[in-house]
Amino acid sequence: MAQLSGVPILILKEGTERKQGKDAQKNNIAAAKAVAEAVRTTLGPKGMDKMLVDSLGDVTITNDGATILDTIDVEHPAAKMIVEVAKTQDDKVGDGTTTSVIISGELLNLAEELMEQSVHPTIIFRGYRKALLKSKEILQELATNIDINDMKILMQVAETSMNSKLIAGVKNHFADIAVKAISQIKEERGNNIMIDLDQIQIIKKEGKSLLDTNLLYGIIVDKEIVHSMMPKLVKNAKIALINSSLEVEKTEFDAEIRVQTPDQINKFLEEEANMLKNRVAKLKEIGANVVFCQKGIDDKAQNFLAKENIITVRRVKRSDMEKLARATNAKIINNIYEISENDLGKAGKVEEKKIGEDNMIFVSECADPKAVSILIRAGIEHVVDEAERMLHDALSVVKAAIELPYILPGGGASEIELAKRLKVYARSIGGREQLAIEVFANALEIIPKTLVENAGYNPVDLIVELRSKHETEEGNSYGINIDTGKPDDMVKMGVLEPLSVLTQAVQSATEVSSMILKIDDVIAASGLSKGPEE
Repeated sequence: MAQLSGVPILILKEGTERKQGKDAQKNNIAAAKAVAEAVRTTLGPKGMDKMLVDSLGDVTITNDGATILDTIDVEHPAAKMIVEVAKTQDDKVGDGTTTSVIISGELLNLAEELMEQSVHPTIIFRGYRKALLKSKEILQELATNIDINDMKILMQVAETSMNSKLIAGVKNHFADIAVKAISQIKEERGNNIMIDLDQIQIIKKEGKSLLDTNLLYGIIVDKEIVHSMMPKLVKNAKIALINSSLEVEKTEFDAEIRVQTPDQINKFLEEEANMLKNRVAKLKEIGANVVFCQKGIDDKAQNFLAKENIITVRRVKRSDMEKLARATNAKIINNIYEISENDLGKAGKVEEKKIGEDNMIFVSECADPKAVSILIRAGIEHVVDEAERMLHDALSVVKAAIELPYILPGGGASEIELAKRLKVYARSIGGREQLAIEVFANALEIIPKTLVENAGYNPVDLIVELRSKHETEEGNSYGINIDTGKPDDMVKMGVLEPLSVLTQAVQSATEVSSMILKIDDVIAASGLSKGPEE
């Protein structure tokens, strides 16, 4: 609403809500802090879990930040921006979602205190930007270059990502699977190493224990063999991948065929059978003994294939066909008559097994598969789902450590060291921006503080002790030993995380907090208009 000669002028639609100035800023900061507080207690090996119940009554039990924020129904626009931080972190590096959200909340919390001391949001924004750029430099200096073929370090990175999970007791087994899976599918393209996590198929089945989870150097197809007379096991398999139906195709135009005698009907049926028989004969001729078909297979064709002892699976998903091609080195063929022996894939064994209540096809013992499968087993559904989330984090951090082969000590060590160096840097800047950089440094210490609090120790004493350790020359890698409640060398303990995880967390947190700080006017549209009154 504006005023002109004392007469009010309506600018916004009736019912529109508007908050301006400090009210808008405080409202946005409070909403963002609330989201950060919601996940703060889940951080670290001693973090708590959340039980999430959706509108249908389905229950999820997890302490994975991305899952929690993705499941809860957030309405406030500023809170939604914090949720986006977690999604971005998960998409980019797959881990560190809780860390990025907690840092975001603390940056806004401390910025609010500065604003109450009459420091303008723009100055805080500039200070945060300078602190971010300096943080990237410092983290690169702190990081240690690793050999991407060093399985021990990759295992430690994977185990660190799983320390805080509900099923951390089997982290060694899952870390071994994650490292082997990533090492198998990685590809060198020029000077770069490319890793596509979509080439790792994850199948979840209830039953047995977590330690029965295994890596298959091949692909699992969640289908059954089409005919009961076909063999259930084939060794030294030669695999044909067909993207066309093994059925008699209907004409594309309307036609009328006049049949005068029963013999003519029989000839039609015989000709249809011969067409199918010729296609099966072609597969037999080139030596195929396993067929995966993306489309349908006629009953007659199934009989012919069964007589030739060819294992056949129909209506296989396109994504599974592509993974089979990468795993067995086969080519997906559109026309059966054009298939040759060179188009066939190879596998040591193809077998139908009963897993839980379902029959599944296991294509295993592939020579050098560029797609692999992981079969996750656990007693109940909630544990299977949490195991999948844990495995996703482990695969993501191993991928991150290989693509950018630099690691940092975990357990809050890197955040404490980064905060220390940023405070030194702040003094060289001077002015009010120095205050913003110092606040940025203090905000980073929320991570070790939260780790300590969640473990049940006194954060004040431990953080002071940790800071004094970092004042020494060899103290850079000292973080929180959650078991003893004392500072310890994280490198010696094997608590390591990829450089890209913390770098992305700090960057995402800085960007979203800066964006929220610069908002001084929130205009919310009125509700949906009602229909015309009767």
